[in-house]
Amino acid sequence: MDHLSQLKDTADKITSMEIRGAGRIAKAAALALRDYVESLEVGSIGEFNRHIENAAKLLVDTRPTAVSLPNAIRLTTQYTSSDVYEAKEEIINNAERFIRQANDALRKIGEIGARRISDGDVIMTHCNSNAALFVITTAFEQGKDISVIATETRPRRQGLLTSKHLLDYGIPTTLIVDSAMRYCMKKVDTVIVGADAIAVNGALVNKIGTSQLALAAHEARTNFLTAAETYKFSPNTIHGEFIEIEQRSIDEVLDRETLADLPELNVLNPAFDITPPKYIDLIITDVGAVPPGMAYTIIKDHLGWEVSEIV
Repeated sequence: MDHLSQLKDTADKITSMEIRGAGRIAKAAALALRDYVESLEVGSIGEFNRHIENAAKLLVDTRPTAVSLPNAIRLTTQYTSSDVYEAKEEIINNAERFIRQANDALRKIGEIGARRISDGDVIMTHCNSNAALFVITTAFEQGKDISVIATETRPRRQGLLTSKHLLDYGIPTTLIVDSAMRYCMKKVDTVIVGADAIAVNGALVNKIGTSQLALAAHEARTNFLTAAETYKFSPNTIHGEFIEIEQRSIDEVLDRETLADLPELNVLNPAFDITPPKYIDLIITDVGAVPPGMAYTIIKDHLGWEVSEIV
């Protein structure tokens, strides 16, 4: 398979959710761009620019909500040279640096977030977040006696992946249906979820059902934490641009036979929802644990975006 075909294959796997999770998607895109650029043979910088723009668009269009994806592509495809060979080297180095930093960010998030978990805690989590899992498993590796309640996370049932991961670590885990969140909240000490995007006001965009979980935690006065690498913060929201909520196929909800029996039934399948910052106690990032109100600082100081760049 040539590298253009590999790039398209990566895009297809992101679209179909064979590659899932904001962080995994970002690293897969950076890796695909690196491999594509290594094999790209063009005669001019203008032609090179067009190929890079097309490759970037192909990947960005796969998942509109995961801000990590355009951020990773932006960081990877920055180059200053007008020489094709040097521009290729810049992108390759950018991609490898991004992947290293993304992996290191998970380790840091695990260490920082584990400080917020106490011995004996019952933790509830939602979906299948690498960042949230690093917090939980780091606390367990520190010798803390913890257990986890994982939501099933319909319709894709990513909670099964989370449960398997935790059980492989030896962490006691209970799987619940999503609608049992509130019922089980009285047993929970801390809620930890991942993030697909963080807006400039600290609002969290994450897997559908997260906002309900946050409301249940707020009602029960249970700490609600989200774990997010800095590249998941959304600079475009500084100027009021909305993060698009991806609407996925109804086939994920109902099979074709059922739909054929109910031809007039409308089915909505939003992949994500938005949790207001007032329901979030802390955002655990690779540069520290911060309140939602500091989201702008993360964007400006740690992503390197200036307001003038976003206009």
